[in-house]
Amino acid sequence: MSVVTLKNGELTAAIDAMGAQLTSLALGGKEYLWQADPAVWGKHAPILFPIVGSIRDGKAESAQGEVTLGRHGLARDYEHAVVAQSEGSVTFELTDSEETRSAYPYAFKLNMTYELTGPASLTQTFRVENAGDVDLPFSVGGHPAFNVPAPGGEGEAFDDYELAFTKPWSCVAPKICDGGLLTYRTAEMVIDRSDVLPITHELFAADAVMLSEVPDDTLTLRSRVSGHGVKIDFPGFKYIGIWSAEGDAPFVALEPWTGHATLDTEDNVFEHKRNITILAPGEVDERSFTVTLL
Repeated sequence: MSVVTLKNGELTAAIDAMGAQLTSLALGGKEYLWQADPAVWGKHAPILFPIVGSIRDGKAESAQGEVTLGRHGLARDYEHAVVAQSEGSVTFELTDSEETRSAYPYAFKLNMTYELTGPASLTQTFRVENAGDVDLPFSVGGHPAFNVPAPGGEGEAFDDYELAFTKPWSCVAPKICDGGLLTYRTAEMVIDRSDVLPITHELFAADAVMLSEVPDDTLTLRSRVSGHGVKIDFPGFKYIGIWSAEGDAPFVALEPWTGHATLDTEDNVFEHKRNITILAPGEVDERSFTVTLL
């Protein structure tokens, strides 16, 4: 496995070719990204493709045959080739193979680009190309997890942190139910005409919290005490998942998604999944989100 390191002044990032996963994001030598303690959660920031979340029993019907995918898809489980690199950016590529087509019977090319786009900002870009001769259905998502407390907030508590939005708004969030499916049957109003959402471990008792149509496609995870944390801008992603592992895990994942887990009210046809992207042969879909360290 090879790791690519990027540098822009005091900002550094490291990305592992295995899964094209961000493994470090540091400013002035201080690490903001969760460091994958296997006793808590052994990943940093996996990429999600061609599904986000789970499909019913790990299976779905599609126009090209059966899809059999575990949670969050297959891209995070493969080595990605480096196809372009400079001091401040790198692009990885994953293409379909006989093995991937046995689980996801489609031809594709997935490029993941990481670029240091400012003195404290990293932009992550998903570029999906339909490399086949039939329509390509898919979703993509990011899953970066950030240390809480953040650097500069030493001595702070997890409950000192909040999500801050650009204006007051309201959001009803579905719940993750049996089998990893999503349900609105027990949905809750998690934000009610407010521009902040307090972060507590209890917030994640039922797994991730999915927010949709966030004002201005931006939010900030910050300490109410020190102001340190991260800001994430995700235009082009309709949803963002907020998650932390069970117990007292000292991180929060901010996950821009174009789609989500299968709804408990949906059928098992892959193309019918709500908000799935479908590309015609030869078409390209490109989405980016940017993380700024505070």
